[in-house]
Amino acid sequence: MQHWKTLRNVAIVLVIAAAVYVLPGGGRAAITFESALWAAFGVGIGYLGLRLYREHRVTVYGLGDRYRGLLYAAIAMGAIVILTRERLWETGLGELVWFGLIAFLVWALLVVYRRWRSY
Repeated sequence: MQHWKTLRNVAIVLVIAAAVYVLPGGGRAAITFESALWAAFGVGIGYLGLRLYREHRVTVYGLGDRYRGLLYAAIAMGAIVILTRERLWETGLGELVWFGLIAFLVWALLVVYRRWRSY
């Protein structure tokens, strides 16, 4: 029975892909659907971050103000690095800045990790 379910699901995906390819305006619908999926993915990541924060709140506050700020800066820097990669890689100086930001991110996370493990 499971075999038929899988076959049915593959057929549904193929029919939807064929409709997007053949019907006029299908590309625009696909882009809209892709944007909705990325938005849902972003909300899911945000929710995961909220859950992790709530579960480990005592540990995060136990780091102290300096290391907690460094952790938050590293998380923000990670988001900036991900969002600006394409734009920064257009020039040689931009690539250098991007790798510098990655180096800061790794350094900050290592410092916070060492502080967390020192207890």
